Amino acid sequence: MVSQRPLGNITRGTTNPNRLRRCDRWLLATHRHRLTKGDPPHLVDLGHGASGVTTLEWADRVRTVRPDVQVTGLEIDPERVATAQAWARPGLDFALGGFEVSLPGDRPVRVLRAFNVLRQYDETQVEGPWRTMLDRLDPLGILVEGTCDELGRLGSWVTLDGDGPRTLTLSWRLRDLGPDRPPSVVAERLPKALIHRNVPGEPVHELLLRLDDAWRRASPFAPYGARQQAVAAWGDVARQVAVVGGADRWRLGELTVPWSEVAPRGGPLAQRW
Repeated sequence: MVSQRPLGNITRGTTNPNRLRRCDRWLLATHRHRLTKGDPPHLVDLGHGASGVTTLEWADRVRTVRPDVQVTGLEIDPERVATAQAWARPGLDFALGGFEVSLPGDRPVRVLRAFNVLRQYDETQVEGPWRTMLDRLDPLGILVEGTCDELGRLGSWVTLDGDGPRTLTLSWRLRDLGPDRPPSVVAERLPKALIHRNVPGEPVHELLLRLDDAWRRASPFAPYGARQQAVAAWGDVARQVAVVGGADRWRLGELTVPWSEVAPRGGPLAQRW
């Protein structure tokens, strides 16, 4: 059933080629089983923005492991939907929609990617959209909700399944880090659920302090390159807190932790649901 009015508010619509490449790369590497199992999956890019380019790129990347995937870009702005039709092709379409994620035949979603759509909301308004979107997933489905900068070089995302938030992934272009630009710079691109929690006493703040400290202590590796420094630093962090994945992801500028390591202290988003 199609909603009379899409749920949500119109975003700025900022779009750039390769803006979501880091998240796409992570998805193919860490959740490939979700893409390759079962019937042909339906993926939804919620809030594709003023252009359909990142949705097209996502479809092309996923087709390398699942050629029969169907990808739909959804936007709450009818003008953006009309503009994006220039990118449509077999297996890729664009439609009007919001958090309700209405698809023909009420088809469920395998992966729902929602980037930069909750930044304008209050922290107290995050749970509602999360739950609404999670209701649209199939049994293997996940929601990837996050934020990144305009060029996709700095960002983070929460991965959720039917049980709620499971992990937080932080992502950097490593060569942009340095003595005057430590890993905690990612704080400005934390998801809405966490961005206001970067204060003393909150777990995500403690994690960022650990990252900065480990990065400084790994500075002897800097002459060998930012990747070597990151592997040493994130390995140090992994000895202090739970970390998902290892050096193969760290050298790409990623660090993933269980949601329990960063869940806000108090409130509906604390721990798993």
